[in-house]
Amino acid sequence: MNSSTSPTQPFRALIAGGGVAAVEAALALRDLAADRIAITLLAPEPDFVYRPMRVREPFGYALAQRHSLEEIARDVDAELVPDAVKWLDPGRSVVHTEHGQQLRYDALLIALGAHLRPAFAHAITVDDDHIDEQLHGLLQDIEGGYVSSLAFLAPSPLPWPLPIYELALMTATRAYDMGVRISITIATPEQAPLALFGSTVSDGVKRLLDDRGIATIPSAHCTINRPGVVSIDPGGRTLLADRVVALPQLFGPSVPGLSAGTQDGFIPVDVHCRVRGIERVWAAGDATDFPVKHGGIAAQQADTAAAAIAAVAGAPVQPAPFHPEIRAVLLGGEQPLYLSAHVTGGHGSDSSIREQPTWSPPAKIAAKYLSPYLEARGTAALR
Repeated sequence: MNSSTSPTQPFRALIAGGGVAAVEAALALRDLAADRIAITLLAPEPDFVYRPMRVREPFGYALAQRHSLEEIARDVDAELVPDAVKWLDPGRSVVHTEHGQQLRYDALLIALGAHLRPAFAHAITVDDDHIDEQLHGLLQDIEGGYVSSLAFLAPSPLPWPLPIYELALMTATRAYDMGVRISITIATPEQAPLALFGSTVSDGVKRLLDDRGIATIPSAHCTINRPGVVSIDPGGRTLLADRVVALPQLFGPSVPGLSAGTQDGFIPVDVHCRVRGIERVWAAGDATDFPVKHGGIAAQQADTAAAAIAAVAGAPVQPAPFHPEIRAVLLGGEQPLYLSAHVTGGHGSDSSIREQPTWSPPAKIAAKYLSPYLEARGTAALR
């Protein structure tokens, strides 16, 4: 289906967001549609932050790299609008912004990410925007010998679980290096560590955790009614810990004007990442109802949506449906471990865990356009 825009007015693609899915989509659209399309990037923050590397910040590593969205927009010949979505008028194809602007579009890609909320009382809820300051005091207390037991929890429903394993591994390494004895336990609703990747990865990660003295409690649905006491079902078990660190619960952006949505605010999309029931609107990344919330998945959804939008704009592109493949890097061991799996029916197949990368560049976020773009900007893959 071709656009009805006139030859003198380029097809208007509006991308709402400034994270992985948004930047990947902008890069993909410029490559696929060239000058057939005018791209506008609507983002409230000035920078794109390479978020998966923030997990290392509390342990003395360099801050996660930041990239100016203004520079990125200039590189893809896009207009950057520093504002945020307030509500959507799909009947008029207009996005209303927080600052009162009305942005018209021929195609809209919503890449707003998810909202984080604490899942447990009496726990440190990991927020990568503040992870360094959140965990700095905890690590000092561990080094001072004031914390002898530590629990890492993942809530139900499960967010992206990898950071909880990385934090546990890096904390165990820090304690060992300081000569501090500490008991570390991970409690997760997964059937096994990183079960989403399949048994090959799960077994390998379990061996690594065992080698570091980290206990795991799988199929655990936790509550905390008082400090230091974690109740675990099924089985009515109790886990005692001096401190508890937990992943947050995730909720969708609940954009006013999107009539279709799940009870948690996530946006339902089809196999081409079109928003169900709304014309000319797509969504990608953590804002969607796809259960795996991961940067690499967000990039794949962005590529799927970009191909569909480019085709609507008249580019010679044959859109393909979204076929998720997870590629991730687990930090915290002696060297990074490269994990991969195809996702079918919520479970991983073709599971792989290796000490050498199986994709290039070997970035934390494996993305068709974003990874080589950042490498060209001089960003080391795992710096």
